[in-house]
Amino acid sequence: MSDTLFPDLDPESKDAAETPSPRGFIVRTDGAARGNPGPASLGAALYDLARPDARDDRGVPDASISDYLGIQTNNVAEYTGVVRALELARELGAREVHLLLDSKLIVEQLSGRWRVKDAKLIPLWSAARGTLSSFERWSATHVPRARNSVADALANEAIDRAQAGGPASVTRRPGG
Repeated sequence: MSDTLFPDLDPESKDAAETPSPRGFIVRTDGAARGNPGPASLGAALYDLARPDARDDRGVPDASISDYLGIQTNNVAEYTGVVRALELARELGAREVHLLLDSKLIVEQLSGRWRVKDAKLIPLWSAARGTLSSFERWSATHVPRARNSVADALANEAIDRAQAGGPASVTRRPGG
């Protein structure tokens, strides 16, 4: 049996049903908007907490999202990235998530220290808080932009890919 949490198992294998879900993820997200509003996207990188390098800001993620969003503001792109990353973590069976974000606005709003005033952000904030409530434990921490390069690259790839005629969305899951 593989010692990874996401082995590539034969679907016929009885072990497939016994594969443990990850305990949780370090989640790094970013939004991009070329113009504000402008062509916008999100990037999300999820790192299994069981990895010794889960907090390495340059590590290869276990799962990722790179989505083109059309014309949006940067804050909408940032929040949409958080919402989609949390949904993916929940889908993958995580019980806890630790968000490392370069958006101080989102960190402070999710923690309840700042109010959400922008009407466009209220439904996204609500969706994020609702999904966060489904986890046993969560945290949101502000990190410098330089420590969020993987999520930033995924966001920028989405705009470039979509403008070149490629798919608007690319999601990579463990073992995929």
